[in-house]
Amino acid sequence: MQSIALSNSHISSIRTHAESTYPCECCGLLLGRVAGDVKTLVEVLPVQNAWVSEAEECWPEQKQLTETRRYAISPTDMLKAMKYGRDRSWEIIGIYHSHNDCPAVPSEFDRAGAWPQYSYIIVSVIQGSSTDLYSWILDGEGNFRSEEILTVAQT
Repeated sequence: MQSIALSNSHISSIRTHAESTYPCECCGLLLGRVAGDVKTLVEVLPVQNAWVSEAEECWPEQKQLTETRRYAISPTDMLKAMKYGRDRSWEIIGIYHSHNDCPAVPSEFDRAGAWPQYSYIIVSVIQGSSTDLYSWILDGEGNFRSEEILTVAQT
């Protein structure tokens, strides 16, 4: 079974980011290392939700939706994170984002844009307070399945 290892501090960072951007969705990158079936998170890298600027070009059929129900990470932020990670011998191991006033379960939009090598942490934010937090991965058929979260000591 695949799993992601992260500390309580990492979880707290994701929850704090999600609450601070409510009612908009937050998003960010998860940097770390992969060994076998375990991804180990080293750093949570919050980024700005670029939905407004990216929707017109990448998802014109959904541009009427706002960052309260969608998120996008800009290519510039992805490249910066790749370089930042590479300089530290880390890689992007996943992406996190929030779901506002709904469950921390991937949507069809989340599935359509997901990459199989990444973990996807989703945190539910209900009326400004974070609740459930789950990690998801794509299976061989392109469907999300739950990924075990291992809570480890801060490194």
